[in-house]
Parts: sequence; structure tokens; C-alpha cells
Amino acid sequence: MGIAVVTGGSRGIGLATAARLCREGHQVMLVARKVDELELAAERIRDQMPEAVVGVCPANLREEDAPSAIFDVTEEMLGTVTLLVNNAATNPWAGPMTELTPKVMDVVYQVNLKAPTIMTQEFARRLGVGDHQGAVVNVASIGGLHVEPLIGWYNVQKAALIHLTRQFAAELGPRIRVNSVAPGLIRTQFASMLVDAMEDQLSRRLPLGRIGEPEDVADAISFLLSQDARWITGTTVVVDGGNEVMGMF
Repeated sequence: MGIAVVTGGSRGIGLATAARLCREGHQVMLVARKVDELELAAERIRDQMPEAVVGVCPANLREEDAPSAIFDVTEEMLGTVTLLVNNAATNPWAGPMTELTPKVMDVVYQVNLKAPTIMTQEFARRLGVGDHQGAVVNVASIGGLHVEPLIGWYNVQKAALIHLTRQFAAELGPRIRVNSVAPGLIRTQFASMLVDAMEDQLSRRLPLGRIGEPEDVADAISFLLSQDARWITGTTVVVDGGNEVMGMF
């Protein structure tokens, strides 16, 4: 079994992914900014699975030295990291691109693109040249595949993350596989305003008839990290209930 780092691991897709990996027998380090939320998340996993090995590492991924510190803590507590899930994301602003400020640009870029880049660089360095095989999954978005109003800069970062996935897959193979998932609308705190306002309307238009749950994405991430996906790298798996089929947004 592997040792996994999951960023944005205190809730939503990150927490669901961490729980899924623990259920499969992996050891997991949860990473997020707030230590109280991390400890609560770890407690929730242990309540479901008392045998789970799950640690917490508070970190602000906007800080350039955060990735190194995360891997230091994980190696000390659990061992060499073999699985990485770059899930942390932020979107503090909505509006047209013409009104985007440099401050907002920097915040969204630092968390959504720069941090996954540095985390993957650190992962590759730490994995070294020994016998370990590794896998990375980046959590992108269907927003990175088309144009939407109001969250253009967020989607630009997700589009770049999809290409970053391909680039790292080309450079880090064959020892490290790098893939991404592109979730549609998922029932998370991050998407709560849209879900609360439009769930019934959107559910009726989706071929699978419902809004996604964090576990739906966690299952896809788990597959891409597993040996079942041993000949898959550089790809993006869309997990959206058929949103792309309907061309909704």
C-alpha cells in the first residue's frame, strides 16, 4: 500500500478521497490551512475506520516553502510519499475578466496552478531514483474545458492545470504517472451557492439526473492512483454526470 498526500483534504472532494484511500489501506496525510478542520476531518475518517493511518499537516500553499515542509512532515510520520492528490483550490472572486485585479490573479494562480506545480516537483524529487513507483492526480474542472461567464480566471487556471498534467506525464514517465480529473458540479462547500440555487434545474438537465457527490470524484481519483490504471498517464477523466454531453456550461 502507498503513502498519500491529499491537499485540500479537510472537506469536500479532498476528504472523500482521503477516506477512500484509507479504506483501500493507504496511509494518508491531510493538508489544508486550518488545523482544527484538519483534525476534525481525520477524526471523521477514524470514526469510520479505526484502523486508518491518517495524519494532518496544516499548510498555506501560497507559501513557496510549504511543499517542502509538507513532505518533511509526511516522511517523518509515514515514510516516502508515493501518491499525490493536488486538490486544493480557491476562487475568491466572480466577474468579467476585464475587471480582474492583479491581487485576485495572484491568489488564484498561486493556489490553483503554482502550488500543484511545486508539489509535483517536490514529489518527483523526494521519490528519487529507487524502487518506488508514484502517481499524481490533479483535480481540475470541466470549467477548464470550455468558456463560462463570471469565473473565467479560475477556469484559465484549470485549463492550464490540465496541460500541466500532460507536461508532467511526458517528463516524469515511466516511474511516475500523472493524470487529472475534471469534475462537474459537485455538492461541496466550494460550490454551495450554485448548488443551493440551481440543484433541481441542473439535475433535471443532466443525463444521470443528479448533482455529483464528492465520493463520485474520489472514486475516479482512486482508480487513477491504482494499479488498475497502470497504463494510463497524461489524461483527464471528466466526472460530470453527463454535463459535457449536454453542452450545458
